[in-house]
Amino acid sequence: MAADPFRIRDHVASFDDIVDDIRTRSIATRRTVAMEANVAYGRETGETLDIFLPNAAGSGMPIHMFIHGGYWRMFSKEDYSCVAETVTRAGAVAAIVDYSLMPTARMEVLIGQVLKAKTFLLTHADRFGATPSRFSVSGHSAGAHLATFLFNRSLAPSGVISAFLLGGLYDLAPLQTSFLRDEIALSDEEVRRFTPMRREHDPATRVAIMTGELETNPFKIQANAFRDILAAQGLEVRASHVADGDHMSTVRDLAVFGTPVAAALHAFIANDASEKPR
Repeated sequence: MAADPFRIRDHVASFDDIVDDIRTRSIATRRTVAMEANVAYGRETGETLDIFLPNAAGSGMPIHMFIHGGYWRMFSKEDYSCVAETVTRAGAVAAIVDYSLMPTARMEVLIGQVLKAKTFLLTHADRFGATPSRFSVSGHSAGAHLATFLFNRSLAPSGVISAFLLGGLYDLAPLQTSFLRDEIALSDEEVRRFTPMRREHDPATRVAIMTGELETNPFKIQANAFRDILAAQGLEVRASHVADGDHMSTVRDLAVFGTPVAAALHAFIANDASEKPR
């Protein structure tokens, strides 16, 4: 029987080692980077985010929101504090976001939460020395999926200058027959409503789509298909592959300065920092 292409553990031998490394790096980040922890962006339990500040914090800085992955049912913001290393090096305020997990909460709740987090950050950017006119977002895997809902055309102007999507899921239908069938039990209605490929997006948002060269085929196929859909909708979009990168090594490398993934995110945010506010 062929291995499930969505069961990452079956395709990344070092899965647990990489997760341990990410968590260790995140502990170090929380000790060394100036931060404000557990800032409430909503009223419900768990609707919090962590703010990390650049060394040369000031006013009018860009603000960048990161959404973690885990197939919508695992991990937390604390696990991915390390991404703030790259974001703050680029001169931006980093907001690492928590959201509820499936199956206890359904997809509609998760999407509503990341939208609330975005609204909070745009409304209160000056509290952290940032400006709402330089707001960007990134996400990995399920986090990349959630990030797409921050720049839907229905929200235009969405307020999202740019989106950096790493190892994302843009078509939910195949997951209904994957190992996730019993874990999150996506309904036909959820697939219809929350598949990014079926939605319209804000043409003012610049998008970078990145996948690891060693990702399983569905991730690479979906990335290319989503790139074409966004381009047809008028967005500035580019897609790239990370040589020798897999689904987990690429997200670890977001926090490892000098790697191609961290360099790409750094350049992406630094470009926003150098642009004139819109």
